[in-house]
Amino acid sequence: MISIVIPVLNEGATIRQVIKTIKKTTRKIEIIVVDDNSTDNTVEEAMKEQVRVITSSQRGKGISMREGMMAAKHEIIAYVDGDILTYPDNIVDLLTDPIERGEADFVKSYFERQAGRVTQLVAKPLLSILYPDLAHFQQPLSGMIAGRKSMLSRVQFENDYGVDIGLLIDMHQLGARIVESNIGKVENAMQTWEQLSKMSREVSRTILRKAENIPQENLETLGNINLIREQMEYSILESIDKLQKMVIFNLDHAVFTQNYLQWAAIAFDQEEELQQIMATETDALTRLQQTAALFKGRNIAELLEVADAIPLIPGIREVVQELKKRGYACGLITDGFGMVARHIKNQLGMDFVLANKLHLVNSVATGELTVPDYFLRNGEYCRNAVLPYVAEQYNIHTQNIIYVGDGKQDTQLLTEAGIGVAFCPQYQRAYVEKVADKIITGLSLAPLLDIAPASPSKKFRLPAISKKQVRNIGIGSLVGLAGAGLVYLAMRQLSKKKQADC
Repeated sequence: MISIVIPVLNEGATIRQVIKTIKKTTRKIEIIVVDDNSTDNTVEEAMKEQVRVITSSQRGKGISMREGMMAAKHEIIAYVDGDILTYPDNIVDLLTDPIERGEADFVKSYFERQAGRVTQLVAKPLLSILYPDLAHFQQPLSGMIAGRKSMLSRVQFENDYGVDIGLLIDMHQLGARIVESNIGKVENAMQTWEQLSKMSREVSRTILRKAENIPQENLETLGNINLIREQMEYSILESIDKLQKMVIFNLDHAVFTQNYLQWAAIAFDQEEELQQIMATETDALTRLQQTAALFKGRNIAELLEVADAIPLIPGIREVVQELKKRGYACGLITDGFGMVARHIKNQLGMDFVLANKLHLVNSVATGELTVPDYFLRNGEYCRNAVLPYVAEQYNIHTQNIIYVGDGKQDTQLLTEAGIGVAFCPQYQRAYVEKVADKIITGLSLAPLLDIAPASPSKKFRLPAISKKQVRNIGIGSLVGLAGAGLVYLAMRQLSKKKQADC
């Protein structure tokens, strides 16, 4: 079988057509879309095609490519861009046939289009000097490639425009058998001069960095290859402007049916260690740091696989979509890891995340954790400090914030928010009634929409949920008995599979 990895950033208009083209192959494939934290509807559109979607741990095509490789289940991996609508129907075959036939370890595509200016003026001149064996490649910057996972796992994925030329050089230095494949006519959008300037600099920097022994007589020549002199900073930042109203969901109590950290500990055979930390460590900050250390050595694909195995609250997607239509910004808060929260945020089409940062090096957890300033008060961990931060950061009054969380863990947030909603509270109802403005006891967030009702001509209805489900049943009963058991078994199976693969 073959794994197809599609790194994407704001490609909601094209991603479904790309996936449909890839599915036309006769090969047995899996498709993994790696979202680079898009701000459009890319994730929503990709999920309509029933493919796996994961969220990159941070922005950058190289990181997305590497994390897609980590998530891939098969030895042969093909990468395609998510913004090209002119792929031939047999694009998968063209990229992978030479590997399947045993003729190559790495395939670099070329296509019918005039070579770009960075290729002609920067990449090829530098290759001809430093790597003459690679100078014949027609389009060394092409992003449509295929390779063996066993070799891709040994190379470095640059996290900028140098990623594609860097992979070609690394594969060459590993002694891989590299061939070119003609994939026909490909059309994509022309890049701006600002983008070309950035690409020129990053491509040349990658080639020079990978060249270990530059002959002294070539230094002057290399120094003169700087055909585009000015570089404008290019960045894409998520922002929420002119907000008027907002809903913040506790990820582990109002979106997930189970706490992520607990189920990740089960999946990675760290359950007893986590229980020991929770039972003995009273300082919240130290407890979080010790918990993060349990996941040292786990890669992004493994961590997100756990998140994907935890069922979401029924109807959460529909509730979020309706809130967005009504003008609410929606966000997630968690004591857990930002990369997990962003992954779920993108799946649900939410706007922002408030979470701790698990440190990753080459997409593998180091076991270290950084707590953002908005979770700190006088040097101590205090999640309640987040509301003043949100109010200032997004220019919104706290009275316009709805907080949805647990009656016990979120007492202060439920009290200080404009409207505090206790969802399936696992605590004394008499106490919860004192701190929450609204209590939802059934396994549905539909009652949340009563706080922001639609106009009479536009009524919203969630998919039907049985009366048995919407009685006064909290997570501690229904999900605790059914969902928890299923997820627990799934986590155990995942853990056993990981051990068997080692």
